[in-house]
Amino acid sequence: MSPSCTATAQGQRASPVGTELPTLVIGNYNYASWSLRPWLFLRHFGIDFHTERIPLYCPDGKAALAALPSGHKVPIWRDGTLVVWDSLAILEQLTERHPELAAWPATSTARAVARSISAEMHSSFHRLRRQLPMNCRRAPSAVPLSPEASADVQRITSIWSHCREHYGGEGDWLFGDFSIADAMYAPVALRFHSYGVALDAPCRAWVDCVLSHPAIQQWCTAARAETEYIDLFEKP
Repeated sequence: MSPSCTATAQGQRASPVGTELPTLVIGNYNYASWSLRPWLFLRHFGIDFHTERIPLYCPDGKAALAALPSGHKVPIWRDGTLVVWDSLAILEQLTERHPELAAWPATSTARAVARSISAEMHSSFHRLRRQLPMNCRRAPSAVPLSPEASADVQRITSIWSHCREHYGGEGDWLFGDFSIADAMYAPVALRFHSYGVALDAPCRAWVDCVLSHPAIQQWCTAARAETEYIDLFEKP
């Protein structure tokens, strides 16, 4: 694999002395796929921040979420007086805040495709989400897929194959170098691993690249250390 896949996450970008660090509010590490997306992006690019975890689907968590402006949802990004919620909105805000980062692919055509597939991830694949909920602690094993979930898998893998073939170049990520598109699809890589989804070689290589990322390994370690058990997200 190329250095873009095997290298550790970039060093922290320290905030100026006396400046309060921004905070990313997330749900459970084990279940909160939407929270993983901006968290991975921040870790990959070494942006310094605090993490505030709110366990989902428990009384204390519900009370904490009720006090937030996001409609009882995470993640939330707090940076001074600025409050942003929704994963894709947070990622776009971080792109504006840190224009020095290569958050999107370099060429206009690749950027357009990356934005399209990120938006599709944001709005689609509900049947897959329901049948294969994110569960980082799950021992990997295959499960039968419904026709609807299988169709979602086929669509997602066709996206990955197209991006790798036409824009991947010499890198290991969807568009060669890591981008917002990789952050958006990273939870799907974890889902496919946990539920033993069969993949062709190019798609398997991208999933392995995601799984080997130091930040993903850190996230999964935190997930395994959690004690919350949410029946809704546990599959046999």
